[in-house]
Amino acid sequence: MTKKFLLITTLIIVASLVLSACAPKPTAAPATEAPAATEAPAATEAPAATEAPAATEAAAGTLKIAILAPLSGSVPTFGVSTRDGALLAIKEWNEKGGVLGMQIEPIVEDSQCEADPAVNAANKVIDQDGVKYIVGEVCSKASIPVSEIAEQKHVVQISPTSTNAQLTLNPDGSTKQYVFRACFIDPFQGTVGAKFALDNLKATKAFILFDQGNDYVRGLAEAFEKAFTDGGGQVVGKETYTSQDTDFSAILAKVAEAQPDIVYLPDYYNIVNLVTAQAKEKGITAPFMGGDGWDSADLDKTAADGGYYTNHYSPDDTRPIVQDWVKNYQAAYGSVPDALATLAYDATNLLLAAIQAAGVNDPEKVKDALAAIKWDGVSGTITFDQFHNPIKSAVILQVKDGKIVYVTTVAP
Repeated sequence: MTKKFLLITTLIIVASLVLSACAPKPTAAPATEAPAATEAPAATEAPAATEAPAATEAAAGTLKIAILAPLSGSVPTFGVSTRDGALLAIKEWNEKGGVLGMQIEPIVEDSQCEADPAVNAANKVIDQDGVKYIVGEVCSKASIPVSEIAEQKHVVQISPTSTNAQLTLNPDGSTKQYVFRACFIDPFQGTVGAKFALDNLKATKAFILFDQGNDYVRGLAEAFEKAFTDGGGQVVGKETYTSQDTDFSAILAKVAEAQPDIVYLPDYYNIVNLVTAQAKEKGITAPFMGGDGWDSADLDKTAADGGYYTNHYSPDDTRPIVQDWVKNYQAAYGSVPDALATLAYDATNLLLAAIQAAGVNDPEKVKDALAAIKWDGVSGTITFDQFHNPIKSAVILQVKDGKIVYVTTVAP
């Protein structure tokens, strides 16, 4: 009995091993790559600029788009507006069928308008979430380090609002192939501001206040100074401060003594609120002027009253695309969209249209489609120059009697 039992047991074990060796082994899907089914054949032509285009062929899965925005930190209203504008664009595309048959999945990260949090957010969405496309960041000092990661890892990045010229440039002056922006750059914005001060306000003397440690602020200040002096104006004083300063009495005393025709303050709204309020307390009557960093629902319109700033769009623009955008944004969020929301909306539409035009979920082809695109956006009809900067107009707005008033539009 024992020999028979051992023989039967041995035969059973051998049979089990043979069957196990013949069975297929399961394989794990890659963690960071979308499945092949998410890609569609290349499109034969780009979609119409003013409509969300139809997909070339239905595809399974989702298309991940990261939105990097400062939802906390010094300028949270910038982040909220950026997030909401981008999400509304994604919602509209999804309602029309998505991109290449894929529904778009937004991944929102708080990048705080600072370099380190933005870098951490970028690495997270790329390495952990498998993102190939980024809308963001908002602030140049955060977008520039993110752009270095995007370029290295071949991820397409489009910043809605980072105006520092270095964002899309390598140290040798060549263009970063994967990095774009939806806003005009500081040299153009600073030049527009200086031209308006000289021609419209008849200013001959300017005083410049700026944060030396902020790429955005410093770039605008330098561009304004060059254009103002080239145009025959005189800079009667320059003073620097830091983003942590709250008492500006010492530098404002120098402004009062210099008696300029205009004070150029190209910073974000939180600093503008402090400086202009303290300037009024000191009896300074010269108008302040700045850039698109003033554009926020939290701008102190009483303190900044009489001031001017360059911006990307005005909700008072009568073009149908602008009025439709304002109506849809108000319906979704209950407020008039600022420039941050508008540029995020345009940036997201540009990116998604480029993916559709490329016909395939491949950053290598999408970057080429984006570089060649022509898109009718809320902030203007957009094409890109060789440095991936949009060719578009700027508007001048004034803070007057508690409202933001459209003054004029300046073409490139």
